[in-house]
Amino acid sequence: MGNIVCGGAMLQCTFGAAPSSLMVLPANMVMTAMPIANIMDNKPMVNILPFGMCNSPSNPMVAAATAAALGVLTPMPCIPVTAAPWVPGAPTVLVANMPALNNSSKCMCNWGGVISVGQPGQMTIQVP
Repeated sequence: MGNIVCGGAMLQCTFGAAPSSLMVLPANMVMTAMPIANIMDNKPMVNILPFGMCNSPSNPMVAAATAAALGVLTPMPCIPVTAAPWVPGAPTVLVANMPALNNSSKCMCNWGGVISVGQPGQMTIQVP
């Protein structure tokens, strides 16, 4: 199942130049130190923040800048566009009536990037 993801988790996009943090609003109503995420925490600029510069040729801003540079790939500032929820999530663990977000889940950006969880924001400690 993987580790359950909480607010502050480190995210990475395949077309992004820098990591980002997952922001989870307290609306999920799970009483922990950091709010626990579910698969619907996929809203751009609310839950998923920019990844620095975008390198995707599918991004209209990158395509326009590349065309202006006579075909030389020109990265532009990232503005995530995530319409679909995270998949697959953890269907056996519900947070606010939705599957919890685990660190093996992915979220797709409309510009072709795959957003993944690099660090879930919490760790499991094993006691010997």
